[in-house]
Amino acid sequence: MSDMHGSSLKFGTSGLRGLAVELEGQSARQYTAAFLRHLSRIGMIGGGQVFLARDFRPSSAAIQRDCAIAIAEAGLSPIDCGAIPTPALANHAMALGGPAIMITGSHIPADRNGLKFYLPGGEISKADEAGIMSALRDEEIADRDFVSQDQFELASERYVERFDHLLPKEALAGLRIGVFEHSSVARDFLTRILRQFGAETISLGRIDGFVPVDTEAFGDAVFQPLRNWVEQHGLDAVVSADGDGDRPLLMDAKGEFVRGDILGLVTAAYLGARSVVTPVTSNSAIERMGYFSAVIRTRVGSPYVVEGLARADGPAIGFEANGGTFVGKDVMTNGRLLSPLETRDAILPLLCVLGAAAKRGQTINALVADLPLQVALADRLPDVPSERSAHFLRRLGEEKDYAEALFAPRRIGRLSPIDGMQFHLSPQGMVHFRASGNAPELRCYVEAPTLELARSLLDWGMAIAARETGGGVDLAF
Repeated sequence: MSDMHGSSLKFGTSGLRGLAVELEGQSARQYTAAFLRHLSRIGMIGGGQVFLARDFRPSSAAIQRDCAIAIAEAGLSPIDCGAIPTPALANHAMALGGPAIMITGSHIPADRNGLKFYLPGGEISKADEAGIMSALRDEEIADRDFVSQDQFELASERYVERFDHLLPKEALAGLRIGVFEHSSVARDFLTRILRQFGAETISLGRIDGFVPVDTEAFGDAVFQPLRNWVEQHGLDAVVSADGDGDRPLLMDAKGEFVRGDILGLVTAAYLGARSVVTPVTSNSAIERMGYFSAVIRTRVGSPYVVEGLARADGPAIGFEANGGTFVGKDVMTNGRLLSPLETRDAILPLLCVLGAAAKRGQTINALVADLPLQVALADRLPDVPSERSAHFLRRLGEEKDYAEALFAPRRIGRLSPIDGMQFHLSPQGMVHFRASGNAPELRCYVEAPTLELARSLLDWGMAIAARETGGGVDLAF
């Protein structure tokens, strides 16, 4: 990464991310110009239109303007799709055969932002990331006037229509669902689509500013009001999404969060998937359940799931541990083909899980309880510099005595280094450490046959991570 763009800017698990002050201005313009040069080089510039959308972060509108300036400077037309979910932008751009850029920092802190790039055929690959970097130039792209066509309504309607036949008409009638709106660009879409299938919705927690919501970090303070809302309003569920609407959140009527990989799993089963593509962080019991003909495991990151879907036999569904769900080829729903959308979507899995529970006449809690899964929990340690995470993970992988001493008295039965370090313990349990690809954070994932053991492992894992990376937390195994 060139120092001229600031040390924080880099490609992570999904797009370019970094400090907003380092991305705004010339960096956003130069990365956009590099993306366009890469598109030209591979013959995918499309029809001359480049589609743009953004989340509600304070810096996103200015960064979108910088992207539009670079697009106009290249002789192309910037199309403004407004503040809409990332999958809505991708869906619209793909339908019109054009590339797209989403300005979003997703779930990471508000002082950061990012760019998600899309080819006319969908999300970029790791090879495309390398192509963009090779096309990056230290150039000054001056301010200029430009004309940007507004396609917010067109993109929004196309996205809403995508779900028209996902569930039977009135499938959610009788359900009372809270929509935790906060500052997600998916909030109004969630309400509209849920009502379209007959649900009653209650607006919860809407704000005018921006708050980062990590849908995997259930312990974050932002989620504390949810259980009270469930009881106060007599809700069957609370649904939400992260800032750019590609990671779902679901709380059931008992005030329990449903993990993202369970949302993806139920969605894949509901849609009749033959093949599933999911990262190594998703529940390890998926293979043992026998629901699918093939389960393809990948590293964490949407480009890796997209690559896996290219190898999968249809009907194929991909999902990440955060619940973001990808539609591959040959997926049918209610007798109609659901067009491929190989990028994370939050609304799709929420609808499918609600629809699956309604179809069986079950509560969400009962639906999840029927799944023969391990108990899985996860948390994150914020403000851990990447070099500290890398040093810790390297020692775990290379120094057998170090790893065994940390895990004692439990024994390490099997080690998987696909992404970070995943330890399967003897006689039971799993602990997985990995560095976030989007922020200076170290994540810990655990699995166990009981909730008590899973919580114990997670507490221990977080304490180990804090101590070994400089946190100095007291340990209790």
